[in-house]
Amino acid sequence: MTTSTETLMAQLAEYKVVPVIAVDQAEQILPLGEQLATNGLPVAEITYRSDAATQAIRLLREAYPDMLIGAGTVLNEQQVIEAKEAGADFIVSPGLNPNTVKACQKHDIVIIPGINNPSTAEQALELGLTAVKFFPAEPSGGIPMIKSLLAPYGMLKVMPTGGINQDNIEKYLAVKGIVACGGSWMVDKSLVNAGEWEEIGRRVREVVAQLKG
Repeated sequence: MTTSTETLMAQLAEYKVVPVIAVDQAEQILPLGEQLATNGLPVAEITYRSDAATQAIRLLREAYPDMLIGAGTVLNEQQVIEAKEAGADFIVSPGLNPNTVKACQKHDIVIIPGINNPSTAEQALELGLTAVKFFPAEPSGGIPMIKSLLAPYGMLKVMPTGGINQDNIEKYLAVKGIVACGGSWMVDKSLVNAGEWEEIGRRVREVVAQLKG
């Protein structure tokens, strides 16, 4: 079933934070997914920063059919096709590549492309998009820059990612137009590689409790 942009953004708004995950071995996603699913955060963005991404998406989808799964760092049509076939619900890209956007539209899957200035905001709107990722958030000016962008482009729904952590996420979420934030601190790659699943679970519980209400 294809998820619409509106439905997706409503789901993301409910979760408030999207764990951004990089795994070197696809099998790592299973204990990681278990910690997300059982601790109140059944959503994941699995990044194409390793060759394990497609298989990790497939394994997570099979193990947790109801989890909201995004494919991140998607750079071309081939990755769009692989991610969708593996079970991804949506695509996230670091920048705004019209070819990647059109590939997602062609294959009927929602994309949240990265923008960080007025020109890319207008390009997104020209392509018929209203959901964007602000990336890299902190290096690109953070909250003041997002507020400045949303003044003329208030129709955009934004998911900032990059430099967001437990200390600043609530400030980001307080900005009108920000739907959710991407973050990796609760699924830090060093914890994944060390198999620190309980610590990941603790961090997930902590952020879920922090953002309730």
